[in-house]
Amino acid sequence: MAERKIDKFILFMIFSLSIILCLIFLSLFVGRFYVSPNEVISVLTSKLLSSSVEEISTTVVWEIRFPRLLLAILVGAGLAASGAAFQGCFYNPLVSPDILGVSSGAGFGASLGILLTGVSTGVTSILAFAFGLVSVLLSWILSKMRKGAEMLSLVLSGIIVSAVFNALISLVKLVADTDSLLPAITFWLMGSFSGATIETIKYVAIPIILGIIALLFLRWRINLLTLGDEEAKSLGTNPGRIRLAVIISATVITATSVMAAGVIGWVGLIVPNLCRMIVGDDYRRLLPASCVVGAIFMLIVDLVARSLTAAEIPIGILTALIGAPFFALVYIRGGKAR
Repeated sequence: MAERKIDKFILFMIFSLSIILCLIFLSLFVGRFYVSPNEVISVLTSKLLSSSVEEISTTVVWEIRFPRLLLAILVGAGLAASGAAFQGCFYNPLVSPDILGVSSGAGFGASLGILLTGVSTGVTSILAFAFGLVSVLLSWILSKMRKGAEMLSLVLSGIIVSAVFNALISLVKLVADTDSLLPAITFWLMGSFSGATIETIKYVAIPIILGIIALLFLRWRINLLTLGDEEAKSLGTNPGRIRLAVIISATVITATSVMAAGVIGWVGLIVPNLCRMIVGDDYRRLLPASCVVGAIFMLIVDLVARSLTAAEIPIGILTALIGAPFFALVYIRGGKAR
């Protein structure tokens, strides 16, 4: 029986990776500026062989679409893995990666950066990442000041910190210039991959990939956390240290994702729950599955965002429109199953 489950999981992963490859190729020639599949192959071949092809096709495929799809893959995989890990840590499938305020903190940092510099620059990215980490640190410190259930204290602290940073975002919007800065802040907060470049990928890929690797190494320990702290202690593990390691890894991933693409919700909530329906609750399978399905989901959303209408639709709007009804369906079906 175990062998059959493993075989099904391997087949699922192979199938999912095949879908990712197909979506990558599709994303390179579908968009407002059409590039034929033959031109895409020519551009990719020219980059491998260092030869030259038509300049417009090279610019569109290699400099605009290729970094964009790479960022979509990284953000999708990272947010889905973070959501799955947090759900295991907090014993709750309704938990998302921003429960400790990282998205609100990073959103404030980015808003402040745009207000200070006038445009989205490197300063904006640094502030977004820094305040994302600060928000989680504040949640952690605040939770330690209150005696009682550790998980409940941490969640409540995250809600408090999120509320404060959301208020600060509103304050920044209030004082921002309505002609230029306010639209820039609003658009950034809705999420987009339009600013992705090869340089962006270089500094975004490392923390996200390292965070995912750390979570994958911790996946069997997350299984122990789902049994409860007392049971985990009886099995010779320290649930507090494991939880802290998971929170640090997931926070780095989420803060980096928000820094690079803005606030994108629902991915870390719906993808792990979808994967549970397919591969089960074992984190040895759930975390890798969440990574690949998260990448697939984000590639599809990005493809729709830049090809459905003449003007690009912000990613955050689409993930909410797709995610909320889908999650409602999953929730209703799960209730009926019980």
